[in-house]
This record gives sequence, C-alpha cells and structure tokens, in this order.
Amino acid sequence: MTDHSVARLAMVNSQIRPSDVTDHRIQDAMGDIPREAFVPKAQLALAYADTEIELSDGRTMLRPIHLAKLIQAADIQAGDVVLDMAFGRGYSTAVLARLAETVIGLEQDGEGFAAKASERLAEIGANNAVVVEGDLKAGVPGQGPFDVIFVNGAVSKAPPSWFNQLAEGGRLAVIERDGAVGRARIYTKARGHVGERAVFDAAPPYLGGFEPEGGFVF
Repeated sequence: MTDHSVARLAMVNSQIRPSDVTDHRIQDAMGDIPREAFVPKAQLALAYADTEIELSDGRTMLRPIHLAKLIQAADIQAGDVVLDMAFGRGYSTAVLARLAETVIGLEQDGEGFAAKASERLAEIGANNAVVVEGDLKAGVPGQGPFDVIFVNGAVSKAPPSWFNQLAEGGRLAVIERDGAVGRARIYTKARGHVGERAVFDAAPPYLGGFEPEGGFVF
C-alpha cells in the first residue's frame, strides 16, 4: 500500500471506529476516498491527522472524527437527497455521495472552491454529486426540499431558511457554538414542526458570516 493508503486505514482504525462510528458505509467511504486530494499542498502532512485543516477564506475541514460522527447522526439513507453546506474543497461531498442518492454542494466561492471540488469529485467518480455557488444563509431553495442538510463548520444559530428547505422527515446536521462551547445537533422536521437532539460536543471554527453578532470569537 502507499503511505496515503496506510494513513487512511490508520485514520479509520484509530480515530473513526473508536469514536463509536459503527456505520460500515462511513468507515468504508473514509477508508477509500483519498482525503489528501482535497487538502492544500501546504497542508498535505495533516491530511489524516486528528485536527481541523485550514483551507482559505475562513474555511476549514472538520476533524475526521467530527465529520464521521455528524454524518452518522444524520442517518443518511441510500435514496436521500443531501445538501452539503460549505464543502470547502469537496471532501465531505465525496463522502456523502457514497451514502446518498444525490448530493448538492453549496459554497460561497471566493477562493475557487467550486472549480477545485468539481475536478476532484470527477476524478474519484462521484457522479451523483454536483457543486454550486451561492449564499450559504439562503441555501438552495430551488433544488429542495432536502432529506438532509449537512453543515461543515460551526454556526452561532442555524437560519430559518435551512429549516424551510427540509423535506418531511428531513434532518439538519449542524454544530452550534456559543463562544468556546459547541455542540453537534440534529434537527428533524415532522408535520411542520422541528425537534432537536444533541449528539456530541465539538467546537470547530465558525463559518464566516455565522459568528455571534456583537460578540468576541476566540
């Protein structure tokens, strides 16, 4: 195996599985998809490390553990249509595409993320995934409703537009932060109402534009 193949296997065995990610589809996807292809060259040494990876323009890749746990909590089914928010260079989109029927990635493209992600997704054969540019706070109302909306990064509060784009039974998977404290939550829409449950503690960097209003961010 190549060094990257060894690193992928080590990531799954030492980070993903011990964190109670028991869904073999997620384990297999993260053990197969070349994460190194989705990180900047300057950050290549961190591709499989247990850390967030800084991309640019205020974007980071979630820690592998947090990505896997949040995906598992979203309970993605083979027939689901997923909206992947703030996908960065597209790694999360690639993983989600292994689980769902269709994935639409949305990014505010100040750094050419969409073009880079499209290229990488095509290279790995993720033919059921497309990426688009737009306002993250607005979502993609013309393409919904979505069975799952997945958010790559922390927000102080999820905007109403995201809930409006959930299908009946749809899930919003998001990490909400209050200062240094953050918690991953799954919001589920049923009969016009939205319920929520907390799934684990996490405090990744805020997405740009989703910081607390009038507060300090550490």
